Amino acid sequence: MRTRYALPPRPVTFLRRERLTRHLDGALTTPLTIVNGAAGAGKTLLVADWAARLGRPVAWFTTDAEELRPGVFWAYVLEALRAAGVPVPAAVGSPADPGRVDETLLNRLAAELNGPMTAGRPAVLVLDGFDRVAAPETAAQLEFVLRHAGPGLHLVVASRTEPLLPLHRYRAAGELTEIRDAELAFTAREAGELLGRHGLSPPAAVVDALVDRTRGWAAGLRLCALAARESPEPETYLKEFEAGQSAVADFLLAEVLDIQPPGTQDLLLRVSVLERFGPGLANALTGRSDAGTVLDSLHHRNAFVQHLGHSWYRLHPLFAEILRAHLEVRHPRLAPELHRRAARWLKDAGFLPETLVHGAAAGDWEFAAGTLVGDLAVGQLFTGLRSAGLHDLFSRMPTGAGGPAPELVRAARDLARGDLERGTVHLERAGKLLAGGLLDQRGREGQDDPEGLKGDREAARLCWALLEVYAARLAGSSPRAERAVRLARELRGAVPAELLDRHPELTALLLAHLGSTRLWTGRFEDARVALSAAVAGPGGTSTALPREDALAHLALIDQLNGWPGRAEHKASRALAETARYGLPGPPGPPGTGLERLVLAAVAIDRDELDRARELLDEAATPLDAVPRAAARSASRSPSPPASHDARAAHDLHAHAPVGPADPVTSAVRAVVTARLLLARGDPRVAHAALREAVGATHPDATAALTTEAPSPWLRGQAALVTAAAHLAEGRPRAAAEALREVPLDQPACVVEAARMQLAAGDPRAAGDLLDALHGTDRTGPGVSVRAALVRARSGHLAGDTATARRWLAVALRGARHEHLRRPFVEAGPWSGPLLDTDPLRGLAAGWLVTGSADVPPSGVKEPVEELSGRERDVLRRLARLMTTEEIAADLYVSVNTVKTHLKSVYRKLDVNRRADAVRRARALRLL
Repeated sequence: MRTRYALPPRPVTFLRRERLTRHLDGALTTPLTIVNGAAGAGKTLLVADWAARLGRPVAWFTTDAEELRPGVFWAYVLEALRAAGVPVPAAVGSPADPGRVDETLLNRLAAELNGPMTAGRPAVLVLDGFDRVAAPETAAQLEFVLRHAGPGLHLVVASRTEPLLPLHRYRAAGELTEIRDAELAFTAREAGELLGRHGLSPPAAVVDALVDRTRGWAAGLRLCALAARESPEPETYLKEFEAGQSAVADFLLAEVLDIQPPGTQDLLLRVSVLERFGPGLANALTGRSDAGTVLDSLHHRNAFVQHLGHSWYRLHPLFAEILRAHLEVRHPRLAPELHRRAARWLKDAGFLPETLVHGAAAGDWEFAAGTLVGDLAVGQLFTGLRSAGLHDLFSRMPTGAGGPAPELVRAARDLARGDLERGTVHLERAGKLLAGGLLDQRGREGQDDPEGLKGDREAARLCWALLEVYAARLAGSSPRAERAVRLARELRGAVPAELLDRHPELTALLLAHLGSTRLWTGRFEDARVALSAAVAGPGGTSTALPREDALAHLALIDQLNGWPGRAEHKASRALAETARYGLPGPPGPPGTGLERLVLAAVAIDRDELDRARELLDEAATPLDAVPRAAARSASRSPSPPASHDARAAHDLHAHAPVGPADPVTSAVRAVVTARLLLARGDPRVAHAALREAVGATHPDATAALTTEAPSPWLRGQAALVTAAAHLAEGRPRAAAEALREVPLDQPACVVEAARMQLAAGDPRAAGDLLDALHGTDRTGPGVSVRAALVRARSGHLAGDTATARRWLAVALRGARHEHLRRPFVEAGPWSGPLLDTDPLRGLAAGWLVTGSADVPPSGVKEPVEELSGRERDVLRRLARLMTTEEIAADLYVSVNTVKTHLKSVYRKLDVNRRADAVRRARALRLL
C-alpha cells in the first residue's frame, strides 16, 4: 500500500514550530531520534513537515497495522527505502516468510547502508506509529541493522510508547536525540499563532487559560479552535467549553479510553475524581490490587497518565474532565462514594488537605470538619497557610451539618473574618456540645462518629480554647483570654505530642492572642512575656504570621514606651517574617498592618510626615471609623476644607483594604492617624476622627471600637490627642479638662500632659506632673526627650536661660541617635535662638533643621542644579500631598506639564519618589 510510504499531508492551518524543526535538524548528527508523545501530540505532522523540508529523500513507513509480523515489517521497510530512492540492491533480497526474517538479509542490508551507496549522505528512515510494532524480535532486528549500518542510516521513530530499543545504551553513548511530550506541548505564543491560523484572535488571558487547561496538547488546541470557529461566540467557547461534550471528548474516548481493557477503563474512570493518585489509593477506589502495574503501563504508553514521582500520578486535565463526565453516564451517583473512599484512605495516610477536599466533595461535612479539628488544624484558618482554600472549602458547608466540629469550623471562619458576634454564637454551641458528652453518646465502636471526632475530644476542646482566646482578643477581654489559655495548657498533656509538633502554629497563635489581649489592657510587661515566647517558638511557614503578629505587638510596646529605634527594628522584622516565606495575607489575620502603623508612628516622631502617610496607606487594616469620621466632620462644615491637608485628611485612607482587625490594631490606626492630622495642622478633623473611632472615651459619641473592657493606654492617648486639638484651636480650659483622663501610671502620657499644661499656661502643674513621674527607667528617649524639653521650656519661661540650655542639651543628646525631630517641632519656636548657639548648634548639626539660614545642614548634598521657580511651585504642592491632577488645576497647566516638572525635580534632587523629594527638599530648606 503506497500510502504507507507517502509523507502525510499537512493541513492549511498547520503551524511550523521552528524550535522543534531545529531540534530535528541537529539530530542528524546522531544515529537515532525518538519522537515520543501521547495521541494527538503532533508527532506525525512535526516529522512529516521536517522531512518535506529536509532537501533530500526520506524513507517513510507508517506502521498502521496492528501486530505487524517481522517478515511483513521488513518487506515494507525495504520498499520504503527503495521508494525514497535509496539504491538497495536486489542482492539484499526480501523476506520469504511473513513471520520471520533471514539473518542474511539483515546482514546484507546493514552492509549496503554502511557502504558506498550512502557515503557522506546517510539514508533517513522514519518509522511512524512504531508503538504498533509489538514483537520484541522486530525491535531487536531493527537495532541490529541500525548499529551495523554505522553512519549510513539515521533512524527517526515516532511512537506513543517508548520503543523496545536499548535506549539506555544510545543515551550513554550520546547517540540519541529525544523529543517528548513536554517539548511537543504548545507554548502560549504558539497556541496564539495556531488559533490565528483558524481565524481566531482571543485575548492573551484566554489563550493562557486554554493552554493551561489543555497543557499545550496539539490535538486539543486544534479541536477547540475548529469548534470555536463554528461558535457564535468563539472567545466564550474557548473559555468555557465543556470538555465532556466536545470533539475533544470523542477523540480521547476513541484514541485513549476505548482501546484499554475493561478493567483499565474502570480504573481510569474511578481515579478521575482525584487530583493525584498512587497505587494504594487507586486500589482503594477500584477494589483491585494491581493498580501500580496498570498505572506504570499507562504512563509508559503515554495514555494521558502523567508520573509525578514517588509513585504518584495524575491525569491530563482535559482527560480527567472527560472521564468524570463519562463516569456520571456509566455509573450515576458513584462519584460521592469514590470521594468518600478517597477521603478515608487519605486521612489514614496523613494527607490532610486532600482528605478535606474529598470529604467535602462527598458531602460528608461532619467527617471533613471532624478531620480538620481532630488534626488540630483549625489554626490554619488564621496562618495564611492554605487559609484561603479552607475558607472557600467550608463556605459550602450547609447549615444542616451539626455537631461540635462543624460548629468549631463555623466559629473559626467567622472569627477570622472579624465577625465576633456570629463567631461567639457558634463557639458557645460547640462548647455546650463538647461539655455535654455528645461524642460518647454517638461514637460507637465500628461505626463512623457522626461528628468525625471519635477519640478526638481533647483535640476538639483544645481547638475550642484557641478560638476562645481569639474571641477574647477581639472582645478586648483579658480575663476570658487568661481562662482559655489555662484550659489549653491543661489539655496539651492529653493530646498526642506528635500532633502538637505537627502544628506549632497552634501554640504561636495562643501566645500571640494572649499577648495582644494583655497589651490592650495595659499590662505591657505581661504582654511582652507572652509575645516574646511566640517569637521564640519554632520558625517556618506555619508560624510566620503569628510570629509577625507578635513582633508587631512587641514593636508597639517599645513605641509606647518611647523606644522608636527598637520599635522600628521589630516592626521591620515583622514585615520580613512573612515576606521571607512569600505568604499571602489570609482573609482576617490578627495584627495585619500593625507593623506599618508602628513604623508610621516612628516616622511622625522623626517628623517624616510623608513617610507616615505612605505607611498608613500601605497598612492592610480595616477601613474603620477614622475616614468615616473625617468625612462626616468635613460634611458638617459649611464650606470645603480650607487647606489641601484638610482635604487629604478627608480621604486619608480611602483606598485601605476592608477587613477585620482586633482592638489593638484599630486603636493604633486611629491614634496614629489623629497624630498625623495634628502634625499636618488639622486638629478639628483629628479630634472628630479619634472621637468616633475610640468613642468609649467620650460617652456622647458612637464608638466604632467596642470592647468588653476599655484600654488604659488608649484612654491616655485619646485624651492627649483631644487636649492637643483643643489647644491648637485656642481652648485651653477644654484641653485641661481632657487632660484629667490621662492615666498617671503611663510615663509617656504624663510627659505629654505636662507639655500641654505648660502650653496652657500652668507651669506649676507641668512641674508637679514631671516630679511625680515614676517608671522612667523603663522608658526610652521618646519620653525622656519630651520631658527634658518641658523642663527647658519651663526654664525659658522663668527667664532661666542656663537651665533652658542645660535641658535642651539633654534633649538633643537623647534625640540625636533616634533622629527625634517632632518633639522639637511640637515644643515651639522659642528654642530656635538657643539652638543656634554653641554648643547646642553642634549637637543639632546634621539631623535637626533649625534657624533661618539658607545653607543646608552639614552632610546633606546640594541639588544637582538649582530648581526653577515653577519647579519650586510644584514641589510646594507636592509637600501638601496634592495629586498630579490637583497640582495641574491649581497652577492652570496640563497634567503632562506637571509630570515634566516632577521628572526634573526628581533628577535635580537625585531621588525617585515623591516622599523622598519632599524629605530631601526639607533637609535642603527648599520648603
